[in-house]
Amino acid sequence: MELEFLGGAREVGRSAVLVDGSLLLDYGVLTADPPQYPIRDPEPDAVVVSHGHLDHVGAVPALLKGSRRPAVHWTPPTADLARVLARDTLKLHGHSPLCPFSAEHVARLGEVAVPHGYGEPFPVAGGIGSGGYEVTLRTAGHIPGSAHVLVDDGDTRLLYTGDFHTDDQRLVAGTTARPDADVVVCESTYADVTHEDRAVVEERWAERVRTTLWEGGTVVAPAFAIGRTQELLLVAHAGDLTPYVDGMGREVTRLLQRHPAFLRDAEALRRAAGAARFVTGRDGQRERIAAENALIVTTSGMLAGGPVHSYLPEIRANPTNAVTLTGYQVEGTPGRELQEHGRMEMDGRVRPVAARVDSFDFSAHADRGGLESFLDAYRDSRVLVTHGDRCVAFAEDLREDGFDASAPALGARVEV
Repeated sequence: MELEFLGGAREVGRSAVLVDGSLLLDYGVLTADPPQYPIRDPEPDAVVVSHGHLDHVGAVPALLKGSRRPAVHWTPPTADLARVLARDTLKLHGHSPLCPFSAEHVARLGEVAVPHGYGEPFPVAGGIGSGGYEVTLRTAGHIPGSAHVLVDDGDTRLLYTGDFHTDDQRLVAGTTARPDADVVVCESTYADVTHEDRAVVEERWAERVRTTLWEGGTVVAPAFAIGRTQELLLVAHAGDLTPYVDGMGREVTRLLQRHPAFLRDAEALRRAAGAARFVTGRDGQRERIAAENALIVTTSGMLAGGPVHSYLPEIRANPTNAVTLTGYQVEGTPGRELQEHGRMEMDGRVRPVAARVDSFDFSAHADRGGLESFLDAYRDSRVLVTHGDRCVAFAEDLREDGFDASAPALGARVEV
């Protein structure tokens, strides 16, 4: 089995691993200005997508150009989320030559999509031999529908972890899957971090919101539309807070409610969504809301676009207001600039933000301890570290602990 790392190697974003030139695992986008895509355009026989985040599924429609129609395998929530993300990409970048697909390619997803549940092995054609692969998806505990991907070619069992979390979140339960594997391609986003206890993080965030509202301020909570928005709705509802919800998170919240089997507590999400106030954005509504004493949960999570840019200019100058960053801020994004320097570009100018800016670790990824506990089941396996800012350092730490571990470079081909 040969693996070619077309993206996500020693970086966070544009995940793409090609197996034997035939089976593609994920095909995502790196959020930057301009967006970055996998380093080359493969022509796989089949695609398996681990989950519905932009950095793992965002470029999949580009695989359907011309006469190419590889089957795309994923869970039902991932299939729906992929379409939402693709339509949003077209809305933002559809007229740019940098956008690698069109509405026609998005429509073709319906021709090639093949949904699967967890723990249901399915055959995939291709590979060096004539036997193809047996693939199984296992719950990854990251967002609804997220999956570890187990690929078996009859000789080698490859586990592609995708993004995963070992601890429970309100939206999904942590992964307990540890399928046998000879090789593990493992994410490492938080390899140098120990997450604060989730209950403590939730209470600190809720208290920051309450305090700001009590003082007469407005709270803007930028949040990833998929997973984080719904998690914050659940936390807010548990804390008797009533948020406004804006951006793509509105549609995603409704979408995920159609997949109750992939949620930890579907009834809790129904109640939380029912208590929230969904923003339409019509007739100056956002400006009026920004002037209220309110909590606003809105996209985008890294401040790269979306309705958050309607709210921040309105609240930035008042130190009574607050911005609560609740997700990982990729280097080079406006969110990282705000997090590190207290400023960001608005309306074509870099402006200081006097509003209080706080970061809260609501991560849906395993931390250092979670990664080590997961990999403990694979001490006799080969480990390839990807999807992180410190892949090489984490691989070195694993080798010191007795693992056969390395961090492939971008574009590397690795025989396993």
